[in-house]
Order: sequence, then structure tokens, then C-alpha cells
Amino acid sequence: MFRKSIYKSPAQLRSMIEPGLITAAALEALRPLVRAGISTAELDAEASRMIASRGAESNFQLVRGYRHTTCISVNEQVVHGIPGERKLQPGDIVSVDCGAQFQGWNGDSAVTFVVPDESRSEVVARREELSRVTEGSMWAGIAAMASATHIGQIGAAIQEYIEAQGPSAVSGETYGILREYVGHGIGRKMHEAPSVFNYRTPDAGAEVRPGLALAIEPMVTAGGEATFVEDDDWTVSTVDGTDGSHWEHSVARHENGIWVLTAPDGGAAGLAPFGITPTPIA
Repeated sequence: MFRKSIYKSPAQLRSMIEPGLITAAALEALRPLVRAGISTAELDAEASRMIASRGAESNFQLVRGYRHTTCISVNEQVVHGIPGERKLQPGDIVSVDCGAQFQGWNGDSAVTFVVPDESRSEVVARREELSRVTEGSMWAGIAAMASATHIGQIGAAIQEYIEAQGPSAVSGETYGILREYVGHGIGRKMHEAPSVFNYRTPDAGAEVRPGLALAIEPMVTAGGEATFVEDDDWTVSTVDGTDGSHWEHSVARHENGIWVLTAPDGGAAGLAPFGITPTPIA
């Protein structure tokens, strides 16, 4: 049986740079707009406008049954939240997942924001800490990809980072890692093989070598790992009602190192604490 390789040529990896940058630009355009009173539909519309302005299309809208450009998850919602009339409130923690397809290649990335709230500084601090730990674990996984021999080492690095941070210095909460939802390969399709677990597994996983492009995306909660899908058949929320955070980057391993496709600097700032300097794809 014919099986398509998960590894890409240097030319194919280079083709993934522009959709990655378009995805990054769409998320960055939302940064100044994330404030109390704005609806998640308005954020989605701005991401859609930005992607279209760059000659690309939303790859989320290519998913069967999904009509939006982003997934926007608020508070106890961790991933796959549907944009709509909901207006953000002061202190909300908001994860935005977005992707673009350009000339047949895909980018996929997610960021978490916390809406300012001067009246609830403790809530904001707790949620900012959750976001910081989640983002840090993503960079730990990306850093591991630079030297890993197998994908399982990426998940182990993510879990080790999270475990080293908890319990939270702000709230005393122990962080949970979603088990049912994982990262993935990316390329001609937004979701490709192989799966990228955000925790240790007995299986070493696929070999990490030049040509591999992955979407690394830890999803972390401020409590239990158990989730359920809400009645809209998309939104994934925590069973115990604790907050969630989601960070994601698309990353390429090539002959000369790694390059974060959805970061304008290739991941230089995020990888610096790990002593790694990303190298452009030749």
C-alpha cells in the first residue's frame, strides 16, 4: 500500500514560510483588539480580513462543517470555541487558534490573551501565569525538536516543563495537560500525520529528521485534564470549570536546524532561553 512520506523537500518547506507568516499576521492583528466589550465574531472577522488581504484563505473554513476563520475559546473553554455574539469581559483568558492556506500550503498557530481587569488583579495574575506556563511548554517542545531523534521527545519536553512549573506560584493550582487533543504534522493539509503528543508516551514516535514540519500545540488547564464537548459539537471545555490555555506554532526541521514558520523572527526570541538559534531554510 502506498504511503505518502511525512518528510518534505527544502523547496516544500520554503513554500510553507508565507502561509506561516500570514497566519502570524492575522493573530497579531487581533492583539490590540482583545479588550472588554468586543465580540468573538468581531475578532474572527478581523482575522478573516487580514488573511484575505494577503491573498490567502482560511484553512479552518476548509474543515467540513466549520464556517469560521478562527477558534476562540474563553475561560473554561480550552480549544475549538466557535466565534459568535459572546462579548469578552474584563479578566477573561482568551485562546485564539488560526490558520491560513496560501498556494496550497498551510500555516497553523494559536495564542492566548488575558483581558485587563484592574479590579481583579489576582484573577488576571493567575490567568497570565497559566498562559505563561503553556507558552513556555510550547517553546520547550520546539527547542526539543532541534535535537530530538523521535517525536516522543517533544512531548516529554513539554510535560517536563509544565511539571517543573507547578504548582502555580500565584494560585497553588496544579496544571493539567489535555490528553485527547494533540499536535500534528502540517503541509499540504492543515492536519497531517504524525500526531504530536504533549506528554510522555511509551512509543518513541516517528523519526525527527530534516523535512519534518509539525504543529506543536500544548493545551493546558489550571486544574483537571478531563474535558467534554459542548452542545455546539465543537467547543472543548474543562469538566471542573477551571481555565484553559492554548499556544501553537508550526515548525520545520531542515538540514541546518529548525525554523518556526509562524513566527516572524523564526522563533529567535522564544528559543533564546533554551540556548537555540533558529536557522532560515536554505
